[in-house]
Amino acid sequence: MRILHVISSLDPKQGGPPMIAARIGAAQASLGHRVGMLYHSDPGADDRLAKAVASIPGFDAVTLHRLDYPGSNLGELLRSPAKEWLKTGLKDYDWLHLHGIWHPILPKAAAAARTQRVPYALVPHGMLDPWSLRGQGTLKYLKKRLALAMGYRRMIEGAAYFHLGNRDEERLIKPLGLSPPVEIIPNGVFPQEIDNLPATGRFLAKHPHLAGKRFVLFLSRLHFKKGLDFLADAFADVAPKHPDTDLVVAGPDDGMRAPMTEQLRRRGVLDRVHFTGPLWGDDKLAALVDCWCFCLPSRQEGFSMAITEALGCRKPVVISEGCHFPEVGEVGAGWVTPVGARETADALHAVLAMSPADARSMGERGRALVLERFTWPTIAKATLEGYARHTPTDVRRPA
Repeated sequence: MRILHVISSLDPKQGGPPMIAARIGAAQASLGHRVGMLYHSDPGADDRLAKAVASIPGFDAVTLHRLDYPGSNLGELLRSPAKEWLKTGLKDYDWLHLHGIWHPILPKAAAAARTQRVPYALVPHGMLDPWSLRGQGTLKYLKKRLALAMGYRRMIEGAAYFHLGNRDEERLIKPLGLSPPVEIIPNGVFPQEIDNLPATGRFLAKHPHLAGKRFVLFLSRLHFKKGLDFLADAFADVAPKHPDTDLVVAGPDDGMRAPMTEQLRRRGVLDRVHFTGPLWGDDKLAALVDCWCFCLPSRQEGFSMAITEALGCRKPVVISEGCHFPEVGEVGAGWVTPVGARETADALHAVLAMSPADARSMGERGRALVLERFTWPTIAKATLEGYARHTPTDVRRPA
């Protein structure tokens, strides 16, 4: 089968969706399928992308179709290299996999697919749930509702199926009254990546200020929805009880570094919090290997890659219900708390009070969960089964 993934950007600083698209594509290619990626090449992103995909098994078999960066969504609307590429390039593919919602490249790809009778799956990556629609202010909410009225809803309704990460996401988007059928297909890890982890101590050796310390690791974009304000207050509450523990905040700044820094300063714990900036590839895995536990107290997630990677690295996790990953609690791989600072603090205190042996046992349960249910080869097969189940009768047949 010939499969084209379409996403606005593959820049890893954009968060999970670019790396999810890259990994699904690589896993499909490893199963013997011809896979391409159509995306905008952001200025300065090539080095980040190269480092982030270096450890992805099979990614070198994926064909990359780079488009000029349009500058903004408005620039893409006015001058779209995607539209011209799709006129001819789409003829080489049998299925599209669209990633995201609010980027003009996606409705353009959907329109080209309808014209050329090529079916497509759509992965919203959590962008249609109520928090994503309403949680970033009235203006953004109104812009999204207008976008739905002006063509994005047609893109959504035209999908052969929705690729959703979990049942919570299906429940949360139900009030929108959308008609495409749903396939629940989570994210995961490549077993090869977590079988060949960096050596213990590598991250700590690069950060000597952590010598003799344990650390809690936050690893994601520094964005409001990730609950960094909750994390700051939670760490300030537990820090006096655990003087041997610091907090490491790793990820590209998306508006929250300055507010979080000020919050930590007010709480008197800024000297015990370390901002590393973004970590890609083996550097990210090295941080996961050396941390005591992973924490993501998000207001909303689609399906977090970072949680799955932390579990794969045998780390206890403290996550919020907004992460929609109840399996963590079900198998005893960590804590799933209500969204909020107090609840996060209570869970952090519990995990920091564990013995090393108990923490290792919890980490092993998380790794077993990932290897049993959340690996990319299994996920790639599920996408292909979805294509087979939802291929319309009037599609263009391969030459």
